[in-house]
Amino acid sequence: MAAFRIATFNLENFDETAPNQRPSLAERIALMRPQILRLRADVALFQEVNGQERPGRPRELLALHELLAGTPLQGATLVSTRPAGDGVYNERNLVVATHLPVRSHRQLRNDLVATPSYKRLTAIPPDTTAIDITVERPILHVELGPVGGRVLHVINVHLKSKLPTDIPGQKLDAHTWRSADAAAEGAFISSMKRMSQALEVRRLVDEILDADPEARIVVGGDFNAEPDEVPITAIRGDVEDTGNGDLAGRVLVPIEHTIAAPARYTLFHQGRGNMLDHMLITRNLLAFYRRSEIHNELLHDESAAFAVDRKYPESDHAPAVATFDFG
Repeated sequence: MAAFRIATFNLENFDETAPNQRPSLAERIALMRPQILRLRADVALFQEVNGQERPGRPRELLALHELLAGTPLQGATLVSTRPAGDGVYNERNLVVATHLPVRSHRQLRNDLVATPSYKRLTAIPPDTTAIDITVERPILHVELGPVGGRVLHVINVHLKSKLPTDIPGQKLDAHTWRSADAAAEGAFISSMKRMSQALEVRRLVDEILDADPEARIVVGGDFNAEPDEVPITAIRGDVEDTGNGDLAGRVLVPIEHTIAAPARYTLFHQGRGNMLDHMLITRNLLAFYRRSEIHNELLHDESAAFAVDRKYPESDHAPAVATFDFG
């Protein structure tokens, strides 16, 4: 295999809609299928893929299959996060789509990190005992290949957003907090969830490297964090942060740094580009790395009052693509 392309793309609540509701799935596909074609991806990491139900059948990724029809990923194997049972989650599945052989896959949610416990201060009534701070979305680890003669480990992530977690009795409505300290505590709880996921990703990377120090690993997805924020730096494990040069071979490299800074963003918010979707790779993949792309030319400002889904049926995230040459 010569040119090899891997992409990450948050499809933003990709789902069917009720009759006469807009945007319809067909309207979304009309805008988003060209984006999938442009990826030319051998492996695609998707986030926020909703499942659909049909009578007598388990919940499936029917909308995603429809999106991929007529693209190079039509008929690809779709490895998804799943609840207990046969179906996929109703909302926000992680999916790895590829025609490559899938050697194994698993999902992790507090498997390598204990669930944090916390007693909420501003809850009404206040907590009398600590509660578990549960993570909503698992991490998806898929082994593919061989790619360039070796197994490729792909880890698909969607870390908790920065939106404050709800606190009992502290919301006047869906968007209005009763007090500033409750909103701050909600943000603190969200950060615990996000860091719990980040730590689990880093522990998974180290577990893979413990078993095979030459393992090739790509961690991609929606991190809900900028490149210099703690969830990213914790997963990267830079020597500047560990202080241990013996761990240099375990550093993960953010390949978006090869894109010019003015174009380095995957979400547009309040007039500013934010780099929230990343791909981090093991250093041994740098020998084959050629370039990255972020397809953000048509991103709208998702924070604007008029930026409703009906006006912008596409995703509010831009896909990112990395090209390798294993020839």
